[in-house]
Amino acid sequence: METKKANGWTLIPFIVMMALFLCGFPMVTACLCAVALTFAFAKGKMSERFSVFAKGAGDEGVLIMLMIFSLSGAFSSVAKAMGGRDAVVNLGLSLVPTQFLLGGVFIIAMLMSTACGTSMGTIAAITPIAVGVAEKANLNMVMLLGAVVGGAMFGDNLSFISDTTIAAARGQNVEMKDKFRLNFLIALPAALITLVLLCILGRPDTALDMGELSYSLIKVIPYVVVLALALIGMDVMLVMALGIASAALVGVATGSITIIEFAEAVWAGVIDMDQSFYLALLIGGMTAIIKEQGGLEWLVQKLQKVMKSNKSAQFGIAGLVGVLDAATTNNTVAIIIANPIAKDVSRDYNIDPRRTASLLDLWSCVVQGILPHGGQTLLACTLAATYGLSITPVDIIPYLWYPMLLGVFAVISVFVPFADSACRKDPWNWEYDCPESKVAEKKANMAAAGQ
Repeated sequence: METKKANGWTLIPFIVMMALFLCGFPMVTACLCAVALTFAFAKGKMSERFSVFAKGAGDEGVLIMLMIFSLSGAFSSVAKAMGGRDAVVNLGLSLVPTQFLLGGVFIIAMLMSTACGTSMGTIAAITPIAVGVAEKANLNMVMLLGAVVGGAMFGDNLSFISDTTIAAARGQNVEMKDKFRLNFLIALPAALITLVLLCILGRPDTALDMGELSYSLIKVIPYVVVLALALIGMDVMLVMALGIASAALVGVATGSITIIEFAEAVWAGVIDMDQSFYLALLIGGMTAIIKEQGGLEWLVQKLQKVMKSNKSAQFGIAGLVGVLDAATTNNTVAIIIANPIAKDVSRDYNIDPRRTASLLDLWSCVVQGILPHGGQTLLACTLAATYGLSITPVDIIPYLWYPMLLGVFAVISVFVPFADSACRKDPWNWEYDCPESKVAEKKANMAAAGQ
């Protein structure tokens, strides 16, 4: 198929997809409509269009992403089924002094979302318990929900098993631990300031007896295993496999689940990832056709009009993924769509791909964390309503301190690259598309493959 350069019309399917989603279409249905439109717009024989689509959907990076999605979903499901999620929440609450309950809830949400890799699951688990306790203490409920949502977004951005981390790292072909280091150094000051504000401004007038919070320490072990192995740099798929195995062993040993229930939980976890799974395939194939037809080249050319330097290009990437997230209200989808464009921009403006992956994950989570129509704020308000509380997402926005501060420090990090020390010590080799420390290994692999 002949490549057409700088053809903006081929981007219409993306616009149609977002418009359909905003009109109420399920995301996968909207994406299927966009794929059909992409085939209609593309030039060349239908067989050639299918060939390009298949190569994009079957790209090695996409397939690895899908495997990690499946494993992370299975781990989360098994750990939840054997009682691990409730154990983490109750353990955290039992360790929190009641006078610092709001700060403690924020920390628990941070730890749980980092361990579980899901902001929505964290909000669903913590909100009912936290609201019930805070209601007795007459705490500021809107501030409480802001703390829960903020803490949940911390892990959404940093967790090794979060779909945003997987999508950003695999899309830019970098190690997840490298992206983690960058993001953590930017997220840490934002989290610390948020914690101080919550402890000072959210302190109750009187101490509260939270009653008995039962938990089993052994059920926390699978989360510790996953986090520890990921931090030491073990391959993420092996980490997930060991996490699933440890959750199964703990569950069976404690009598929390049977072998059959374990198998069902694995399947349920894989199914839970079906939307991300299908979207990655469809968007991967659709993007390949659009790139072949010159759509991405057109978009990069337009972005280049405002991107005059390395720093402005970083803001261009941030703005791109932010707008996509605001339109789709799904930070994983926003990253998947932005990945190929961001990859071209990072090469054109010499932005380290590890930094690019960090920018994509950071800004998608910043925007997702403060959207009034985002799933996180809507879920928090819905759960609060079960206690008779009439709180809207707009009410929560002024208390979403963590996502706002994360955005502030993300901006600062562009002008003062305080988080980039690891990248400077091990610079990116553009010829071999890997860090300098990996060049020898890549040369050896290429020689063994006869390349």
